[in-house]
Amino acid sequence: MDQHAHDFLVRYLNNSSPTGFESSGQKIWLDYLKPYIDTHYVDTYGSVVGIINPEAKYKVVIEAHADEIAWFVNYISEDGYVYLRRNGGSDVLIAPSKRLNFYTDKGVVKGIIGWPAIHVREIEKDAAPKLKDLSVDVGASTKAEVLEMGIHVGTVCTFDDEFMELNNKYFVGRALDNRIGGYMIAQVARKLKENNVRPEFGLYIVNAVQEEIGLRGAEMVAAQLKADVAIITDVCHDTHSPQYKKIEQGDQKCGRGPVLTYGPSVQNNLLKHIISAAEQHEIPFQRASATRWTGTDTDAFAYSSGGTASALISLPLKYMHTTVETVDKADVENVIELIYQSLINLKAGQDFRYFV
Repeated sequence: MDQHAHDFLVRYLNNSSPTGFESSGQKIWLDYLKPYIDTHYVDTYGSVVGIINPEAKYKVVIEAHADEIAWFVNYISEDGYVYLRRNGGSDVLIAPSKRLNFYTDKGVVKGIIGWPAIHVREIEKDAAPKLKDLSVDVGASTKAEVLEMGIHVGTVCTFDDEFMELNNKYFVGRALDNRIGGYMIAQVARKLKENNVRPEFGLYIVNAVQEEIGLRGAEMVAAQLKADVAIITDVCHDTHSPQYKKIEQGDQKCGRGPVLTYGPSVQNNLLKHIISAAEQHEIPFQRASATRWTGTDTDAFAYSSGGTASALISLPLKYMHTTVETVDKADVENVIELIYQSLINLKAGQDFRYFV
């Protein structure tokens, strides 16, 4: 990773992009992507689509999602404490004692999630905190003071935590799920440009919003594009982390390469195409299986517009939906390379149907 890519990664990961409020992160992403594309558009809700060969009839998508889990202000007490509700799959268990950033029209306002001291709790009877137990202290004494700060019901906030590297092997951050995906597809576009490789098909580099609350951004983009092929990248669980159950949750591990998923929404011939690229170029990969759905934007593309041949290339990740999400740096590079090689081996008009 060169300095330009590293600087982009750090800035992009440290920026907050709560579900429904992704615009600042999308601007960072698009500014980085612009030198490597022909044109772009932004849809009504903020998904960004960079395009190479916009005139081509055969359309191929590479996609990630831009949003991160967050919180909404749901109630403000008369004595100035703020109470929250989830925006996406935010975890109450990790919330006590965390710092928060509230995004207001007056700028960022800091807050903290307080928690009773160990001295005054009955430790033996302690249970996991519930959402109603989380009170946020913004340093106010009255509701009016909170409102004066610019915080109101509906204000969005995220945990205040930033990017770091661990043992020079891992990237760690608050929202690698899935802005690391946005980084990876941007690097694919950059690699095509710098290697003077221009695909004969239209390539649509999509950074979709609102995945965390039901794949909504991808649904909108898929319906508009009516693509022929979609290769999605997201994260999946490193099941070798403590407390995972491999028999139930699969056998994926950081450092072993991208994870390729089998499931109903994954088009098998496209998956074979990707596996062939991995084997031809000696890119390590792992396998996983899904049930009725993958739970990623793959599902939104697969079942849109009469059916889009779709596949999922996942990045194994430790500690999902926490402030210390962790990925292996080598896996990141291998996901980039696998998407790149899968595109290189793809022909305009390639038909992935089982039979004609």
